[in-house]
Amino acid sequence: MGFYNSYLILLPALILALYAQHKVKGTYRKYSKVASQRGWSGAQTARNLLDENGLSEIKIEKIPGTLTDHYDPRAKVLRLSAPIHDSSSLSALGIAAHETGHAIQDSRAYLPLRIRHAIFPATALGTNLAFPLFFIGFFFRNLAFLMNVGILFFSAAVIFQIVTLPVERNASKRALVLLKEGNYLGEEEISGASKVLSAAALTYLAATAMAVMQLLRLLILRQSR
Repeated sequence: MGFYNSYLILLPALILALYAQHKVKGTYRKYSKVASQRGWSGAQTARNLLDENGLSEIKIEKIPGTLTDHYDPRAKVLRLSAPIHDSSSLSALGIAAHETGHAIQDSRAYLPLRIRHAIFPATALGTNLAFPLFFIGFFFRNLAFLMNVGILFFSAAVIFQIVTLPVERNASKRALVLLKEGNYLGEEEISGASKVLSAAALTYLAATAMAVMQLLRLLILRQSR
């Protein structure tokens, strides 16, 4: 397979990624217009859930952007984007509870999360170096061994994406249980929050598919030399 033709390998994953982005934005937008009956904001919900789970030391910060929400395990801070922090919508509560789920995972030493944290430094380094090293080896025959080094580095990124899947799935599962058992959302409202989190999960699946296909492309290009 030629260099340019090898991009065709990525096409299915690219289509999935575009669909996932469309799906998550559309679902988020739809349920951001549906207010929860209880009327608590995302920040209030997250604060209460953290306190109920013995995590009162974790701070909540409001950050700019849309869908930039995340839990920082090093700083022990749960960061919520302004639309999630301030809103009482089903989207806001679902996402706030999801990030709270990550904080609970961290406090309970959830194994997949620990693995993800452990390999993150190698992943960050590997992502930056993998392609430069691979293509130096690809275009310069006397440095062909660098293709294998690049593939090894990129493999760390693939493993990171694969490990991310159960981490995110578990956080969403925890979120829905917390929201339901704590009566933050009613039965029909839970369905809306679940759809938001399911759409978000599709983006992680698409990212994993893209990483796997990219690795396959590198392996095929190496064999063609």
